Amino acid sequence: MDRALLIIDYTNDFVADNGALTCGKPGQEIEGYVTDLTTSFLKKKEFVIFGVDLHEKDDIYHPETKLFPPHNIRGTKGRELYGRLAEVYESAKASPFTYWMDKTRYSAFAGTDLDMQLRARGIQELHLVGVCTDICVLHTAMDAYNYGYDIHIHQQGVASFNNVGHNFALKHFEQTLGAVLH
Repeated sequence: MDRALLIIDYTNDFVADNGALTCGKPGQEIEGYVTDLTTSFLKKKEFVIFGVDLHEKDDIYHPETKLFPPHNIRGTKGRELYGRLAEVYESAKASPFTYWMDKTRYSAFAGTDLDMQLRARGIQELHLVGVCTDICVLHTAMDAYNYGYDIHIHQQGVASFNNVGHNFALKHFEQTLGAVLH
């Protein structure tokens, strides 16, 4: 196993129509691709990480508090995986190839054990999907680049509430981080 799939923040708060910080329709349109890709990785017994944003209610010290409305609060429906991905996770969560990881910053590497989990499994190639392209996916890709991973971005598996930012991030992945776009 030398590759892994990292699904970033594909939760109700970021994707559902009534989500606290939703990218709405663009996020909903990638559901089939994200779910099918996840299922494909799991069938091949490849490592799949569910990197999920975690915030505490009324946390005045978190830097995002000044930037965004409260979202992905611990214990809320908004923090649950969106749509069919929730079913895929439930059926695979006991697998040694599935890993749930709470994250509290844009990058899935910041303050987590992601790098250790990947290195322990000999992962060289990191495939990214999720939301938002120009925020958490971008910051995660930048850290993956700095840690020396081969980055693969699935264009049909990323979305944002900001189309200009989404397009900038796609170019940045390829032109600045040397990522492979699928």
